[in-house]
Amino acid sequence: MTALDTKPNIARPDDFYAALIAAHEGLSKAESDAFNARLILVLANQIGDHETLLAALEAAGKKD
Repeated sequence: MTALDTKPNIARPDDFYAALIAAHEGLSKAESDAFNARLILVLANQIGDHETLLAALEAAGKKD
């Protein structure tokens, strides 16, 4: 399986977090969940590589 880079790698993470929170403002729980699902699919499409996506699924499923 592809090695996944899990080190912080987001430029301006605080700004991104603020934009993410703002994108959810005024949404119901169902709308927020649907937004998150669409965002995941958009980002998965950007990544594109099947092995990398499987590694991301595995990493997201791990509980610390």
